[in-house]
Amino acid sequence: MLINRKSIIMNKIDRRSFLKTSVMGGVATSFIGPLSTFSLFGKEGQLSPSVAITTGDNRADLAFRALQPYSKPIKEAIGNRCIVLKPNMVSTEVPLCATHVDTMEGILEFLKSIKKLDNVIIAESAANAPTFEGFSNYGYYSLVNKYPVKMVDLDSEGSEVLYVFDEKDFKPHPVRFSKIILSPDYYIISVARMKTHNLAVATLSLKNIVFGAPVKDIGFRLNANSKAGTKSDKPVVHGSGARGINYNLYSLASRVHPDLAVIDGFEGMEGNGPRLGTPVDHRICVVSTDWFAADRVGVELMGIDFGKVGYLNYCAQTGLGTADLSKIEIVGEKISDHIKQYKLHENIEQQLIWMKPVS
Repeated sequence: MLINRKSIIMNKIDRRSFLKTSVMGGVATSFIGPLSTFSLFGKEGQLSPSVAITTGDNRADLAFRALQPYSKPIKEAIGNRCIVLKPNMVSTEVPLCATHVDTMEGILEFLKSIKKLDNVIIAESAANAPTFEGFSNYGYYSLVNKYPVKMVDLDSEGSEVLYVFDEKDFKPHPVRFSKIILSPDYYIISVARMKTHNLAVATLSLKNIVFGAPVKDIGFRLNANSKAGTKSDKPVVHGSGARGINYNLYSLASRVHPDLAVIDGFEGMEGNGPRLGTPVDHRICVVSTDWFAADRVGVELMGIDFGKVGYLNYCAQTGLGTADLSKIEIVGEKISDHIKQYKLHENIEQQLIWMKPVS
């Protein structure tokens, strides 16, 4: 069913910004590879992108039911590839900011139902500390006792250098990206949590992959206990501000994106996300084989004006997805019945500088 035909007003890039971003884009494609243009027919050949929405009182059940409409295309797309469940662990110590273990279990039960549970890893590069600490703190090892899955720290599995940009100098900067996330031999499932953000307005399925893919040195911590000489490449992708992070998310999206998006909105985060926000009792789950469609619907469910989310606007403007909700098929619940008005980060006005000309 097609719903919510509200027109989308895209923010135009003024001439000065266009000249700068065009130069950046030209260099970006030479380093990262040309941007692919997705047709509106979607990855599985459907007439339009499709997004499933489920609601209820059980996290695992929400994810399982939202995935079911896509059983056949998911199974075909996986083929013989290893499946990567990529949770969100921007912090290893704040449960509200991280992917809940019950959501992971719902996905594993789904994979079991389609007989694709024989080659699955749960892989992450936590932002602030060693990844295995997050797996332990959030109860992920209970999954190892129930399912034939392996826990993987992306920081230990090799990397490949891609280049991103910094808004202070408009020059390319090298970043180590996980070979696992970049490899076509892996089927990447983004298991994100609905959250607001301090630079990019909202963090959903794409952002979970793009910022989980840059790696850090073993022993790195965001405190004084960090091993001497260690560093993380994640801050470089932030590009020194709202302009930089939005452009980098967009320029990387053609290569560093999920094959399947699962967005857990059972308990979202509003306010000063992605780490210091407060809970939103939403009890919803969003799933799609089209990551852009999933994120577009997620933004709408959070009550966020799509025109304020820079990186998704850039992706829509260049054909990486459709922002028009009337061209997205909704399976299950209606968007309009489950919109929650998430309070945005206290610095939202500073974040929206990406919409203004570069002085």
